[in-house]
Amino acid sequence: MRSPRDSLNRLRQVVEDLVELEWYMTNYIDLHTHSTASDGIYSPTELLHKAREIGLRVLALTDHDTSGGLEEAAQAARTLDIELIPGIELNTDVSGGEVHVLGYFPEFQRPEFQAVLKVLRDARERRGERMVELLNEQGVNISWERVREIAQGSVGRPHVAKALMEAGYVQTIGEAFDKYIGNGCYAYVPRYKLTPEDAVHLIASANGLPVIAHPLELPGLDELRNWLPGLCEAGMVGLETYYGLYTPENERELLALAHEYNLIPTGGSDFHGPGMHPTPLGGRYVPFEAVERLKAEAAKRRGKTPPPFKLPPPVQEK
Repeated sequence: MRSPRDSLNRLRQVVEDLVELEWYMTNYIDLHTHSTASDGIYSPTELLHKAREIGLRVLALTDHDTSGGLEEAAQAARTLDIELIPGIELNTDVSGGEVHVLGYFPEFQRPEFQAVLKVLRDARERRGERMVELLNEQGVNISWERVREIAQGSVGRPHVAKALMEAGYVQTIGEAFDKYIGNGCYAYVPRYKLTPEDAVHLIASANGLPVIAHPLELPGLDELRNWLPGLCEAGMVGLETYYGLYTPENERELLALAHEYNLIPTGGSDFHGPGMHPTPLGGRYVPFEAVERLKAEAAKRRGKTPPPFKLPPPVQEK
């Protein structure tokens, strides 16, 4: 029969085990977020403050086609004692829709890298302006000047959506996408078209680590199996596995593919702001191993001469 002291020691051990388990299961990492530098709602500083409020310790800022928010984010991260991973998200086009490619730890100050990003941003700017023109043609009266004021930086569709909300045409950003500016709507405008392989090469040209984002949306699991050999040959190093509303079964399938192709399983919320994605900031568990492996791979590339990148010609839109 156990003595009271033995029982107390056993209880203490159980409590310690539970605390250790909570340490591993409580999320401290988000590797997929956006700010006003592209199409997010919060400035980089505001985003870092919100990360601090919920207890995140590691955050990657991955704005679309721009590194413009990274320096501000880095300054805020230092003040708030959060580890910032510099990142980017490149939009690419395939049959049936868009595929996004994340890039972690790019040497984003490289002039050649910035020159390509500027071309992509200029194309995004023209895309937003054309959306406003199409809306105006249909009697939906918002101004391009107001959209740019809302964006305070690179213009994305959420900024057009906010202008539609202000003007009273919709109640939510999601409604704006569904009714006016989503794929298939009359004010939707295609973008400068890169392939996923182009995006992988572009990120690698800055010694960054390319990772395919939310792969179950597009290309989907079956097509992903067909794509992986080519993407890995192009230089992809990771697969976003812990994402949004992915189920445990989804996660297991993606983990199996990541292990098969020796890819780093990453993850995050894809946070843009309230009402834009179902997963809140920090709302998806990401293991520390993902950060450790990304940092180790980045260290191998740092300071080396990367492969060059040549931007393909733009697709002429009607």
